[in-house]
Amino acid sequence: MTEPDLAQASDEQLRAALEQAELPSLMPALGYLTGDLTLVGSPLRPPASGPSVVLAAQGGMTKPQQTLARRRALDALIALRDGGCVPAAPPATLADRRALMTFMTGDVDDRYLPMLAFELGLPADQDVPAWTKEAIAPGRDFRVAIIGAGMSGLAAAYRLLQAGIDFVVFERNDDVGGVWLENDYPGCRLDTSNFCYSYSFLQRDDWPHQYSRGPDIRAYFQDASKQLGLREHIRFGTTVRAARFDGRAGEWLVTADVGGQRETARFSAVISATGQLNQPNIPDIAGAEDFGGVSFHSARWDNGTDLRGRRVGVIGSGASGFQVIPSIAGEVGELRIFMRNPPWTVPTPNYHAPVNPSLAWLFRVVPYYHRWFRFYQFWTSVEGRREFATIDPQWRRQGSVSAKNQQLRETLTRHLMAEYEGRPDLQRAMIPRHPPYGKRMLRDDGAWARALRQPNVTVVSDPIERITPAGVVTADGTHHELDVIVYCTGFQAWRFLGGIDVTGSGGADLHQRWQQDPAAYLGITIPDFPNLFCLYGPNTNLVVNGSIVMFSECAVHYVMECLRTLLERGDQVMDLRPEILEAYQPAIDEANALMAWGADGVDNWYKSPTGRVSQNWPLATIDYWDLTRAPDPGHYRFGVSR
Repeated sequence: MTEPDLAQASDEQLRAALEQAELPSLMPALGYLTGDLTLVGSPLRPPASGPSVVLAAQGGMTKPQQTLARRRALDALIALRDGGCVPAAPPATLADRRALMTFMTGDVDDRYLPMLAFELGLPADQDVPAWTKEAIAPGRDFRVAIIGAGMSGLAAAYRLLQAGIDFVVFERNDDVGGVWLENDYPGCRLDTSNFCYSYSFLQRDDWPHQYSRGPDIRAYFQDASKQLGLREHIRFGTTVRAARFDGRAGEWLVTADVGGQRETARFSAVISATGQLNQPNIPDIAGAEDFGGVSFHSARWDNGTDLRGRRVGVIGSGASGFQVIPSIAGEVGELRIFMRNPPWTVPTPNYHAPVNPSLAWLFRVVPYYHRWFRFYQFWTSVEGRREFATIDPQWRRQGSVSAKNQQLRETLTRHLMAEYEGRPDLQRAMIPRHPPYGKRMLRDDGAWARALRQPNVTVVSDPIERITPAGVVTADGTHHELDVIVYCTGFQAWRFLGGIDVTGSGGADLHQRWQQDPAAYLGITIPDFPNLFCLYGPNTNLVVNGSIVMFSECAVHYVMECLRTLLERGDQVMDLRPEILEAYQPAIDEANALMAWGADGVDNWYKSPTGRVSQNWPLATIDYWDLTRAPDPGHYRFGVSR
């Protein structure tokens, strides 16, 4: 198939495609490409808009603005094509770069501009290490172990490769992808835009969907491992069992199982990229071990079980259940959904739809357009939704945490009532008790409601009392006979580095230290565990702001700056001072307690078994960006070890 080419595009092709263009991102893309900043001038600028959970079409541009924008865009593309498709030089001044970016963001503090430029990735990767090991520590033996070849592990491996640091990645599976490799259940897909769920340094212009299916995300990470030259550094089928710090040598001893053998190797530093969603949570239900049919967790989907015509029970209706249920409802004989509390759903008409063909074509023929589109998707999720999730301490109304949160609740309730019109039983059952953002909000294009309306589907709201050899008994005494039970019950997210014995300085045991309440400075470093760095660690999950890929890239940047500091100083180890974490963690906990997911009485996977929010970042995205630019040497003890 011939690749689309602007040089071959006709005026009519361009005119037709522009009818489907996302104009708030197209205009700065063309301004960047042509150097004509009148394309982002005030007559075309989208109106300033307040916070919103659902983005206004075309950024709220008026119809006359849209018409003018399409005419100006067509003229610019024709001129570019007829001029040989030669792009202008990148904007040289801060004022010009600000004009392009603020066309989409509105007026923002200059503090945001470096972060925005990083996400845009133009004119090139903004985070390539400006140093190499040989340049700052020639001849020094320094080797790093990375545990996990998922999204964060691959990002760390790429930066180490660029810096010329020797490393090995231990991956328990037979391929890369982490959670996206392990979760292959029916309907698995992103519920954030995949244009954001991709590396700033490896952006794509050919995503088939805006919310990609699991296989497409797996393929992205597999392609990344090949394109970036990482696969030769990955030891597949290797499960790390222990990491012990040798205080005398100032090194980590990493023990792993591979091919039935146990091996131990020494490393100067260890990067944990095991993530938060890798320990399936199977609820402790009486009689579960006696069930006579087939049972499995959604993250360990049994592809050998044929569900056609079977009586299937799904326990849980969070993110995985929300995707599994519509995917299997049409093929099973009977489907019982055991649902304690339904999810809030955000109307997203294009959730399952492919990217519009004309828009996809423009991504391919207009250089950089997909980057600006990705940037726009990122920006609209950065800070604008936080105030809907923020608790007003004076608010006393049940089911919401503030006036804004109540307003959102009413809007989403109207949507749900319309979805289940004519089914009063579902209207009663499907209105959540918790406040919006108390649990993960899910995207809905109607597929969920259509599934629940099917005649072979029953929503069971009564609590499960026990499991029998033949099915499930609920608290009302009903015995639901089943052939298959699927646990869509999430993960023990708080079990960071689960299954790995981690021993730090002086014999400190990480899991004993944490108990069930993990904490790390910036989610990255922990006192008494020198040169151990966590990615997507405690309190770095996102709910209402930013991109988790961007957060992982921020953490990788911080780790690389830590390694640079070590190498430049000539020290062997850096160990976080206890008082730094002791000051940091209460501030994060206090901020989380003021968000909907931290509210008393709200049960979610963001909280550890102690009830403390151990997973989420509660502050602004820009705060994490600023904090991860470089380590403060005063926060660490350096030396040969203790």
